[in-house]
Amino acid sequence: MLYDVTIVGGGIVGLATALQLLRQRPNLRLLLLEKEPELARHQTGHNSGVIHSGLYYKPGSLKATNCLRGYQQLIEFCQQENVPYDLCGKIVVATRPEQIPLLHNLHERGRQNGLDGLRKLSLAEMREIEPHVAGVEGLWVPQTGIVDYKIVCEKYADNVRKLGGEIRLGEGVTGIATGPTRCIITTQRGAYETLLLINCAGLFSDKIAQMTQAEPIDLRIVPFRGEYFKLTPEKQHLVRNLIYPVPDPNFPFLGVHFTRMIGGGVEAGPNAVLAFRREGYGKFDVNGKELWETLTWPGFQKVAAKYWQTGLGEIYRSFSKSAFTKALQELIPEVQESDLVPGGAGVRAQACDRNGGLLDDFAILESTRVINVCNAPSPAATSSLSIGQTVAEMAMKRGKE
Repeated sequence: MLYDVTIVGGGIVGLATALQLLRQRPNLRLLLLEKEPELARHQTGHNSGVIHSGLYYKPGSLKATNCLRGYQQLIEFCQQENVPYDLCGKIVVATRPEQIPLLHNLHERGRQNGLDGLRKLSLAEMREIEPHVAGVEGLWVPQTGIVDYKIVCEKYADNVRKLGGEIRLGEGVTGIATGPTRCIITTQRGAYETLLLINCAGLFSDKIAQMTQAEPIDLRIVPFRGEYFKLTPEKQHLVRNLIYPVPDPNFPFLGVHFTRMIGGGVEAGPNAVLAFRREGYGKFDVNGKELWETLTWPGFQKVAAKYWQTGLGEIYRSFSKSAFTKALQELIPEVQESDLVPGGAGVRAQACDRNGGLLDDFAILESTRVINVCNAPSPAATSSLSIGQTVAEMAMKRGKE
C-alpha cells in the first residue's frame, strides 16, 4: 500500500500531527510508526504534566506562537474528551535581589505574549498563595496548569484511529530511501512506501533526519536527564500548586521546582545532567556509541567548555541528595532531606548545533519528501496540537504544489 503520509514517532507531537492531518483531510492514507510496544513511552511518558502558559518564550518565536495557540487547543481538547486538568496557576520566585530584574523581564515577556492577569507579588502576597514559600519578590501566572499527558496521548490516538489513521507499534525504523516521488521506509518488520515522511522521533529525530539525506545535518540531539524527588505524603501540604525559580536566561532549563500532579502528590525537580544514552533514565545507564557521539560533537564540546561549572553543579545535585535539598530550600526552607523520596526521571531531547548553540526554539526542517521536527522539547506537550497544525499545514501546502 502507498501511504500519503507516514509519521515516525508515537509521542505527543507525532500523534498530534497525525490528528491534525486527518482533521484537515479525513480521507488521507496515514500511517504512524512507533518503535516501542506502546505509545508515549519516552519524553511524553516521563513528562511532569505542566500546561505551560507561554511566559518564557521570545515573542514571535515558534515556541511562543505554538505554545499560546496550543494552550487553547489543548484546553478545548481536554474539555471535549473529558480529560482531567486543572488551571491552578503558579508562582515564579526571585529568591535573591539580583534576580528581580530577570523576574521583571519575565513579566514583560509574558505581557508581550498576551498573558492576562500576571501580577507581581511581595513576599506577603506570595504567602497568601503558597504559605511556605520564601523569596524577595514573585510573579503570579494564572494560566499555568497540570494534566496527565499520557491520557492526552491515548485520546489523540483514539481520534486518529476513528478518523481512519493506522498506528503500528514495535516498528523501529532501520532505513529510509528517498526518491523523486516517494520514500521507502524500512523497519524491523517490513517496508512502507509513502509520498511524504514526517519525522517526530524525539530523542532520535536527528538520526531519522540523517537517514533522509546524504549530507550530514548540522545539529545533534544531546540527551539531558532530569531527575525528580517526590514529597512524602506528610509534607505535601508545603506546596499547594506550582512553585518555580527564576530561570537562568542563558540555559534552556527552568531549574528545580515544585509541581503538584494531577493524579495526586508533589514532584520536586528536575535537575539537568548529561545522559549517557539517549534513553538513559538511570544514573548508570550507558550506551558507549551514543555517549561517544555526544562527546565528540563539536557543538557539545563548546557547550561543555562554556557551561562546565553549571554542569558540575547539576552532576553534584544528581549524586547528592543534600545538595538537591539545598536547591529546593531556596524556594521552601522547611523542606528537609527526609521529606524527599526518589521519583522518576525523564530525558530531554535537546538539539545542539555545530557552533555550540543549544537550540532555544522549535526546529522544523524540510527537504524534498520529508518534514523533520528536529527540536521539540518543553513546551512541546502543551504546544502539541499547534505544532501538529503547523506541520499539517506544511504538508497540505506541498500537496497543492
